[in-house]
Amino acid sequence: MKRIGVLTSGGDSPGMNAAVRAVVRKGLYHQVEVAGIYHGYQGLIEGKIKTMEAGDVGDIIQRGGTKLYSARCPEFKTEDGQRKAIEQMKKQGLEGLVIIGGDGSYRGAMALTEKGFPCVGVPGTIDNDIPGTDYTIGFDTALNTVIEAIDKIRDTATSHERTFIIEVMGRDSGDLALWAGLAGGAESILIPEENYNLDDLVERLEKGKKRGKKHSIIIVAEGVMNGNKLAELIEQKAEIETRVSVLGHIQRGGSPTARDRVLGSLFGARAVEVLLAGHGGRAIGMRNHQVVDYDMTEAFTEAHDADMSLYALSKELSI
Repeated sequence: MKRIGVLTSGGDSPGMNAAVRAVVRKGLYHQVEVAGIYHGYQGLIEGKIKTMEAGDVGDIIQRGGTKLYSARCPEFKTEDGQRKAIEQMKKQGLEGLVIIGGDGSYRGAMALTEKGFPCVGVPGTIDNDIPGTDYTIGFDTALNTVIEAIDKIRDTATSHERTFIIEVMGRDSGDLALWAGLAGGAESILIPEENYNLDDLVERLEKGKKRGKKHSIIIVAEGVMNGNKLAELIEQKAEIETRVSVLGHIQRGGSPTARDRVLGSLFGARAVEVLLAGHGGRAIGMRNHQVVDYDMTEAFTEAHDADMSLYALSKELSI
């Protein structure tokens, strides 16, 4: 290949810029032109494409978000939208694409691959919910953001002797809530992968109070329920007053951790290697601490499972 493209799609995640940088510079190292596609699939349809030099990705590895911007694009899900994108790719002389994003981005990548334009997917999402990889770009940074918030909220919970509910993101995946809850010493963690029991939750709160515990932290994943709804249920059940903090999009921002910078660099470079080897319809991931590439369809046919041993451990340690 002589010319490839790179785009970011879906929700932004810290470390995407590290991946973009790696794609551009790895391509240039192999004397391949790399074009940046701005505003995701929408930009691909509209031809927002620019050839990138090494300097274009300088000083971005430490920045959160994505230099290439991102946008939702319902039009790309249609045959007409995909046709327009292919026309732009032909016009720009692009022979392959690296697509950084989540499962929706992967579906777009697979559609283009099936139409003769090889694409490689790089997992960029704070939710850590892409099957086939142990970690996604952005998860570690978001996790540390949540932990920092838990630590600060615990100070207030301790001072006022209250129970706090902290709602975290993750869509239908509980990884962010689970890891943050364990690392932050939460008394209870509610995740989509495990049915919660309100009676058990209240019993744990009351048991803690009886042994002299004056505050509690409950982490609830957004895929379970809204934090305010959980507060209502607890108050109705046991008349325990709570305070709620919904962390929201603060979890997506911020300078990426060293881990996410390295992960983005490794994944971006591997994606270029896969394209230059003539392969499309592949996804990049980390398995058992090794960078791998695998059939992208696994991301649609397999399920991402939370590590339930961590969930069991969190309950043992929060007695």
